[in-house]
Amino acid sequence: MSNAGYTAAVTRDAILNLLTDAETAKVSNLEDGKGLKGGDSYIDLEDLAKGVQKGANENVIEHVLPQSVVSSETWTKIIAQLRR
Repeated sequence: MSNAGYTAAVTRDAILNLLTDAETAKVSNLEDGKGLKGGDSYIDLEDLAKGVQKGANENVIEHVLPQSVVSSETWTKIIAQLRR
């Protein structure tokens, strides 16, 4: 794994570790095919460099962490982690 790939994996894991068990379950449900709501803010866990993005009635579900499935406290921690 390249140095950049390792850093991305560590950052992704650090973000996922911020989630509560209930939030993790919600993310798992998304991966079962429920998709994003139009206009949802989200981060792509496979491309964290893009930062926070907005969904536009997309069925993007893989590697996505929508703001709507986490508490405002967790989202604030995620944004702080992305800025590191």
